[in-house]
Amino acid sequence: LDDLLQESLLSSASGYSNYRGILNWCVIMLVLSNARLFLENLLKYGILVDPIQVISLFLKDPYRWPAACLVIASNIFIMIALYTERRLSVGAIGENVGIIIHSINLSTVLFFPVATLLMVNSVTPVGGVLALAVYTILFLKLYSYKDVNKWCREIHLSPTVSAFISDMYYFVFAPTLCYELNFPRSPRIRKRFLLRRLFEMLFFMQLLVGLIQQWMVPTIQNSMKPFQDMDYSRMIERLLKLAVPNHFIWLIFFYWFFHSSLNFVAELMQFGDREFYRDWWNSETITYFWQNWNIPVHKWCLRHFYKPMLKRGMSKWVGQTAVFLISAFFHEYLVSVPLKMFRLWAFMGMMAQLPLAWLVGRVFQGNYGNAAVWISLIIGQPIAVLMYVHDYYVLHYGGEEPAAPVLLS
Repeated sequence: LDDLLQESLLSSASGYSNYRGILNWCVIMLVLSNARLFLENLLKYGILVDPIQVISLFLKDPYRWPAACLVIASNIFIMIALYTERRLSVGAIGENVGIIIHSINLSTVLFFPVATLLMVNSVTPVGGVLALAVYTILFLKLYSYKDVNKWCREIHLSPTVSAFISDMYYFVFAPTLCYELNFPRSPRIRKRFLLRRLFEMLFFMQLLVGLIQQWMVPTIQNSMKPFQDMDYSRMIERLLKLAVPNHFIWLIFFYWFFHSSLNFVAELMQFGDREFYRDWWNSETITYFWQNWNIPVHKWCLRHFYKPMLKRGMSKWVGQTAVFLISAFFHEYLVSVPLKMFRLWAFMGMMAQLPLAWLVGRVFQGNYGNAAVWISLIIGQPIAVLMYVHDYYVLHYGGEEPAAPVLLS
């Protein structure tokens, strides 16, 4: 008889291949439990999906179009930035004057849409979010455009590409936030690839709208009374019930935006750099997740914010804190202004990532760290959603539950 050491199959030392059947069982149970929840939703509420309702929100009332007008007006700020760089490139104005003009222009990019949305009551929260998202992207792009041209002048490289309007607008519509004098270009447009991405965009957009109408809206509305009564057990139950559809919708949105939509735009514009995300799903730390789930923003923060701070002698910890601070500002900017209420839940949620990152990085390792990251994603977002929706209902309806999904109206 061979006297060999043998580990039990359910011990970690036996190897992960022995867990394959258990993992498949977990997936099947997860699918079945979610299928039961979805069937329960259909039996309780009926079919709530109504794509015409969403379209009508933007078409039935002409006074709901200020958000679109805001987007069109953004061209003014693009032309100001282009004109300023042209004058700087030929020495018609000094660097200090250029800095002042760019600072005023960039500040206006941020605060002009805010003033408009707060004064014009007919803009819907959805329209406001879309308009502010466009202006946020424009702010980041124009900031990068300013920086790169300044760096070129400092090394005595003439940024002649910036002198052409077509090149500037290519950058504005390209799926990147970081300006380059020469972007990587793909040799041709792959029509099949383009059509697949277009089909995915249309399909997943409809799926997102349907899941929000059918699954999230009823769950959110049923959560208002426990929050008003401060019934903690029911609040936790509502939170956990909302966590499943919210996380599922977030995952679909990630694929729709970062894979389907950005690849569609990139293919159409023959933009060569397709690294819009990395393997954030394997994150074992909170820091790794934030560095890899949104590569365009991460590259911008690294290039135009974090590294310049290090060059000025600031520590890495101060730089990381500053990056989370500016991220927290924009998260709150995109939520509070369209809802016309300032509760700072998004801001505090982003800043809470710093101590959470420290805790996960030191307490959890490997698969345990990955599980901690997933739990923070699944639970953290529904908390913020419920906080904002509850405050919105209280502010606009005095605590009474509305009969319709008012966040879209």
